[in-house]
Amino acid sequence: MSALKITQIGNSVGVILPKDLLARLKVEKGDSLFWTEAANGVNLTAYDPEFESQVVEARRIMKKRRDVLKELAK
Repeated sequence: MSALKITQIGNSVGVILPKDLLARLKVEKGDSLFWTEAANGVNLTAYDPEFESQVVEARRIMKKRRDVLKELAK
């Protein structure tokens, strides 16, 4: 574990993430990070839980309506 320092960035404050942490998160400049509450604080991740639930629902609909989608594809 290493500490991250909060710094002034224009009129806002932010945290500078080291290159090795960016590599572990598989993110780069312009990407989004998401935080969630955890028992010991917060978790920071590139994973969007809301998007995941939307993908699961889309897969369910595609499986249920497979024949309709095949007809629409023609």
